[in-house]
Amino acid sequence: MFHYRPARHRGVRAALAGGAVMLAFAGVSVSGAQAQSSSAGVGVSSGATCVNPRPGHENLSGMVIGFSQSENEQNPFRAAETESVRSTAKSVGVRRLLYTNANSNQAKQVADIENMISQGAKAIIVAPLNATGLQPALEQAAQAHVPVVTIDRATAGTPCRDFITFMGSDFRKQGERAAQAMVDATNGTANIVEIQGAYGNVVEAQRSEGFAAGLKGHPGLKLLASQSGNWSATDAQHVMEQLLLAHPDINALYTHADVMTLGAIRAITQSGRRPGHDIRIVSIDGTRAIVQMIASDQVQAAIETNPRLGPAAFDALKSWFNGTPVPQTIITNDALYTRANAATSIASGAAY
Repeated sequence: MFHYRPARHRGVRAALAGGAVMLAFAGVSVSGAQAQSSSAGVGVSSGATCVNPRPGHENLSGMVIGFSQSENEQNPFRAAETESVRSTAKSVGVRRLLYTNANSNQAKQVADIENMISQGAKAIIVAPLNATGLQPALEQAAQAHVPVVTIDRATAGTPCRDFITFMGSDFRKQGERAAQAMVDATNGTANIVEIQGAYGNVVEAQRSEGFAAGLKGHPGLKLLASQSGNWSATDAQHVMEQLLLAHPDINALYTHADVMTLGAIRAITQSGRRPGHDIRIVSIDGTRAIVQMIASDQVQAAIETNPRLGPAAFDALKSWFNGTPVPQTIITNDALYTRANAATSIASGAAY
């Protein structure tokens, strides 16, 4: 095992509750898109860190480092995330970046990580597919004294033993911000349907919980139905078609990811309704396609999920090898895209 030493006793605990990983955040903010955000610095500070008890003060340059991606890069978030890791690896001079993509297969991701260890990876960056299931690979990494950095989705395990940090968005906060954006977009009165991510996933669970919490105190906002779109445009289109038939009085939509929003919009358009007008839309991710639709008034708002995690991931590894404390959780500073900043965000390249 690693036998890492937490720098402070107030450790971050990851506990699975209804498929969600509940974390006490260390509150280090990573800058997101340059668009204006309604909530900067969304982390909640606990001060918990991990410290390498046997730092070798090794340079990242010349190292073999692994990156395990979880899903197909046709998803703009995944493509931007991988590019961020690749470009940062190149800029810091790693000798070789071992890249794999699990393509939504949990068993493959475990095997991918184990193969990286066998190939001599000195550290591994992982974008977990699910909130559970990586334990065999994390155990092997610990036994080989290979530090693991988890990005964009938390996974079950003990900080400082199974991984040295998690970095990504506060998914519950994203749901709360989406609810407030819906209040603003509908003046507090709407019949809403929700298209969720894949069930059993920490992102889906916390975005749903946050949205439900954000709707409290707004009796005019009625959540008619919630169904999974499985992070798929095709699935989301079929779900939206069914929801429109079951609830013809729908006039607002909340989706957990832009890729599903695009599928839902196809269903809305084919039903003869106008997206952004007959049905007000709030999404999460902040991809270029959706931000363009915000600029053209087809979508009302999107909460960014910042994929540019490469620099922070390699900074964490640099700190680890130098014996510098690494925050157990690093929360990104995600922008809010609305009609007020959509055009400038596209022009600046903030939207990915």
